[in-house]
Amino acid sequence: METTKKKLLFEYDMKSVPVMLLWNYISTENGLNQWFADDVKIENKEYVFTWGKSSQTAHLLGARTGIYLKLRWEEDAPGVYFEMRITVNELTDATMLSVTDFAEDGEEEEVEDLWTSQIDTLKRMLGC
Repeated sequence: METTKKKLLFEYDMKSVPVMLLWNYISTENGLNQWFADDVKIENKEYVFTWGKSSQTAHLLGARTGIYLKLRWEEDAPGVYFEMRITVNELTDATMLSVTDFAEDGEEEEVEDLWTSQIDTLKRMLGC
């Protein structure tokens, strides 16, 4: 089934946060619990995210320590995913977090607002 969702890319300046510290916040149960969901359980390649009484399962599509984590929600079509990627600007030494996600037509702003809100929480946790 071909997706009708539109690919979106958001970039967030994480100042000079150490890459491995940021990696722990985006890739571990304890880190994700602090900013992404109320509860996170990771078993093998399955991530179960819980918000209040509702849970969603995502499957790990790929990861490279300190660089990126790519997941697909269970209900999403193949080719639809969300990815968090860490890069460091060599000139400024700033750590950047890029988020790739998909949205239905007309929901782009809502998806961006949700990520911005979540990343703002992450920034507060990291002190940046």
